[in-house]
Amino acid sequence: MARQKVGSIGRALLRHRGATSTVPALACGGLASNGPSPAAAQKCCRGGETCGSEAPKSLTVSGRAYSSTAPKINHKTYLWARYNEMKRLVHDLIPPGVCNLLNPSNIYANNEVNLAEVDIYGFDYDYTLALYSNALDAMIYDTARDFLVKHYKYPEGISKYEYIPNFTARGLHYDIQKGLLMKIDAFHYIQLGTVYRGLKPVPDEEVMELYGGTNHVPLHQVSGFYGKGPKMKQYMDVFSIPEMTLLAAANDYFITNDIEYDPVHLYKDVSEAIGMVHIKGYMYKWIMQDLEKYILRGDETYAVLDRLASHGKKLFLITNSPFSFVDKGMKYMVGKDWREFFDVVIVQADKPHFFNDCVKPFRRLDSNGDLQWDKIKSLDKGQIYKQGNLFDFLRLTGWRGSKVLYFGDHLYSDLADLMLRHGWRTGAIVPELEVETRVVNTEQYAQSLTWLQALTGLLERMQMHKDPESKKVLEDWLKEREELRAVTKNLFNPQFGSIFRTCHNPTYFSRRLCRFSDLYMASISCLLNYDLSYTFYPRRTPLQHEAPLWMDQLCTGCMKTPFLEEMAHIR
Repeated sequence: MARQKVGSIGRALLRHRGATSTVPALACGGLASNGPSPAAAQKCCRGGETCGSEAPKSLTVSGRAYSSTAPKINHKTYLWARYNEMKRLVHDLIPPGVCNLLNPSNIYANNEVNLAEVDIYGFDYDYTLALYSNALDAMIYDTARDFLVKHYKYPEGISKYEYIPNFTARGLHYDIQKGLLMKIDAFHYIQLGTVYRGLKPVPDEEVMELYGGTNHVPLHQVSGFYGKGPKMKQYMDVFSIPEMTLLAAANDYFITNDIEYDPVHLYKDVSEAIGMVHIKGYMYKWIMQDLEKYILRGDETYAVLDRLASHGKKLFLITNSPFSFVDKGMKYMVGKDWREFFDVVIVQADKPHFFNDCVKPFRRLDSNGDLQWDKIKSLDKGQIYKQGNLFDFLRLTGWRGSKVLYFGDHLYSDLADLMLRHGWRTGAIVPELEVETRVVNTEQYAQSLTWLQALTGLLERMQMHKDPESKKVLEDWLKEREELRAVTKNLFNPQFGSIFRTCHNPTYFSRRLCRFSDLYMASISCLLNYDLSYTFYPRRTPLQHEAPLWMDQLCTGCMKTPFLEEMAHIR
């Protein structure tokens, strides 16, 4: 289109050979009057000369001389013109109904998986076969808080701190020595604005000072293979939400009341108090006494197991929970004959150690849950086994490789070893997907994110303008960009944002999710939406050097006008 315009003007000039005319200078293949990039205009003239902002120069066409009266470019006007053009385009490029494209019942693929090749399905129990209501988090928090006060002799004032739903989010890191809760991205950078000491945010300047002038945390400090390093602990399972909230509350009490304390001792005591809720069986007792209150969507669990078994798939269960607890919950969800669905049932497995050592042998439980002393030579249907290890499991079943698909909610304890060391297929259960998908489907999020991406691209391409007026415009854009980041973050969680993203990078949690799971979904009931011969294909997401039609490139002139016009008409 630009060449056609140039050609037509050239032909018009040739038709007026007898006259000396004044025409706009041509700059880098485009008309000066159409607003070429000032930077480009400075580079395109011959012999090292510049044009576009200089005094008029002569232009020769077929031996005739013409003078240029191109006006001096106003950089500020130019930048805001590009800004307004982009804003219009962002609005036009979001078709009606685009905000409802994501289905929370979808299964998402990190790796290609053909279900026709999967013969054996394995499951964790808690937050996999059994999903729990948020009421359980409050009970765990309250009981652990009371343990701190009564058994660890913490100040009575901590008892006044009630549970705060949705204050924290899964995947956060806790600096054990500094007493700070934070979100870290896939490149080990702390996301500024998400660092909390107690219940209050820590200013960005203080964060930088605390970490030696940077917001980067070295690899060896972030976490080891299972999420805990010498100075940092990453909270990866859904059960960790009450623990993070209690840590924040206790820290807040000491800080607010100006009481000196050691954050390391607090971390250890809170961790043990939360552990006592599980070890002493409080959580198991609450759930078993009121299954209807705490267990969600049990009918869907039955439907999944029934469908798999009716198609001839072998099923097994490996859980850290005790048999009496699992038995009561499975009878509620599936029925008294639930064990008929499973070829192997293993309880109190002590994951992740079950997957990475061969020390503990299997032991059989009788119908009352009492340990038996016979040597285990096979894993039989209808029997219940305790402890054991994966190496004996593989030897006794022969279930190896990609024909096995195991589902669990804990990326480290359930999935990491199975994928990296044993080649099983893995499926991560991420209940937070339901809420996050609802946010992504809102018009506010779609508009804000698209505009944020476009504005970022505009900033990148216009940063070569160094004059004072241009710098002021760019500063305004940077401020707007930060405001947009805050808006998109707060839509998920006002303190920490999405569990999957920092401002633009994947989170540390998200990186592990992609590394340790072939598939991920909100619940196992998502399997009901797919045929058992279905193949999941991961989307090819462009690498930075592969992206030909990014929104920011479209809007900022990297692509030429025809592309913009074509894209603007996509509905």
